[in-house]
Amino acid sequence: MNSPRRERALLVQPAAPGKRDPAIAEEFADLARSAGAEVVAVIDARLERPSASHYLGSGKVEELKGYCEAADVDVVLVNATLSPVQERNLSDDLGRRVIDRVGLILDIFALRAASADGKLQVELAQLKHSATRLTGKGKSMDSQRGGSIGLRGPGETALETDRRLIRARIDALEKRLSRIDVQRTQMRRARARNELPRVAIVGYTNAGKSTLFNALTGSGVYAADQLFATLDPTVRRIDGLACGPLLLSDTVGFVRDLPHDLVAAFRSTLAEAREADLLLHLVDAADPERDARIAAVNEVLEEIGAGDVPQWTVFNKIDRIEGLEPRIDVREGEAQAWVSARAGAGLDALLEALGTHFASDLLVGRLMLGAADGRLRAQLHAMGAVRAETVDEAGWQLEVRLPRSTAERLAAAPGGHPLHGLLLVGPATPT
Repeated sequence: MNSPRRERALLVQPAAPGKRDPAIAEEFADLARSAGAEVVAVIDARLERPSASHYLGSGKVEELKGYCEAADVDVVLVNATLSPVQERNLSDDLGRRVIDRVGLILDIFALRAASADGKLQVELAQLKHSATRLTGKGKSMDSQRGGSIGLRGPGETALETDRRLIRARIDALEKRLSRIDVQRTQMRRARARNELPRVAIVGYTNAGKSTLFNALTGSGVYAADQLFATLDPTVRRIDGLACGPLLLSDTVGFVRDLPHDLVAAFRSTLAEAREADLLLHLVDAADPERDARIAAVNEVLEEIGAGDVPQWTVFNKIDRIEGLEPRIDVREGEAQAWVSARAGAGLDALLEALGTHFASDLLVGRLMLGAADGRLRAQLHAMGAVRAETVDEAGWQLEVRLPRSTAERLAAAPGGHPLHGLLLVGPATPT
């Protein structure tokens, strides 16, 4: 059976004189291929000042038109943010669909979203993006239908619907996502009540976050060598550490110039990073653009309110760099680690360092609980704080290990929790 024909895409890379960056052009080509396009060519566009009507100059537009006809191009992808007027005028003049960087990233997210709420989040972002691009597009696009890039998610039916119907759909999506956000917030609060340390993996897309997540948790999250391989957050519990169990979450990958509407739509997903106790900022150690990508991730973290969350930098894919060995340097609670998630190198040391980090403020002691304290006993078991337990006629005797903040919270709880029987003997030692 023959596979469907991939859309032939012409990529346009605008840049100010002397400012062309090959890495930016290559990333855009990777985005196009991630959307399923066959990249026919990349054409540079020297641009001193964007044109209000077409973004590109008239001479460059004529050049692109000739190339589109000669190379049988289906879609033109422009590595810039185009206004609705610029996108529409370019599409009319070139006789092809024209999609800017924002539209391309939204399309990839539509392709990758797997969960029901992930699809809703992508559709919301796409509708907000396309709502400003409705005027005149139904007529101009009649002769350009076919293909898929830029048309996933709500697709052409949304583009042909009037603004009132799109606004109604946006309102409905926002209400549904608000309910999902409330549910996720309740789940995060439940985890917080259990006082388990929360660690979130963040990083530039394709840095290997899902591979690291799978290696640390033994999970089966989809991982592939492509941009935005996974979008939906996953949380798993890790046991056997010096601090007791902790919760590790995998998050959506970041990219430079991530569309604002997409960041807003994925606010509940990105909250896993914002509400974490520690971020593992994963970096592709072999990437020559790693410093720029670190800056791009930190910019998004600031935008979502996670800029102040403590962060460890984990350099991944060291197996691609000759002579680089796994190691971890920890100083005053901050760390840099060099690992290979795919090969498993350095991961035991990373887990040990995480356990030691969260165990540094851990307390151990013995607690006597009576028959009326069953709820507290269940709570201590749920948070993994109970190391041993015996039962006699007086009730339960528990050997517990828990964070100092948890002990203080329980001791100060209304109703006088029976923590007078808890003998705190100082910081716990790793086991």
